Amino acid sequence: MLKMLAFYLSLKKSFKMQQLQSKVYLKEEARAWLTRNNGTSEVIRVVPSIGPSMQQCYELYVAYEPNGESLGRILFDDNLYWIYDGGYLSVQEQEQVASFIVNYVERI
Repeated sequence: MLKMLAFYLSLKKSFKMQQLQSKVYLKEEARAWLTRNNGTSEVIRVVPSIGPSMQQCYELYVAYEPNGESLGRILFDDNLYWIYDGGYLSVQEQEQVASFIVNYVERI
């Protein structure tokens, strides 16, 4: 009985991951140009990840620094609504990053 339950939970988790991956726009690490509110611009790294509740999220880092300072993360739910988890980006900057993720098309 326990083996059957473990198999079922494993199958359910696998199915959930497939659902998440089918709704994900950006599947591999990418770099995005971010225009800051103070008039400067910088390149950031957007790294796909899985959040604590199995929701899709993207870790955000400064691109060309050795340790890549974290700028927070953007989490997406099953309906592709997003929320920013961090304190470094303004609302307009968050919208730029979310738009980049949703509209990302990989060059062939």
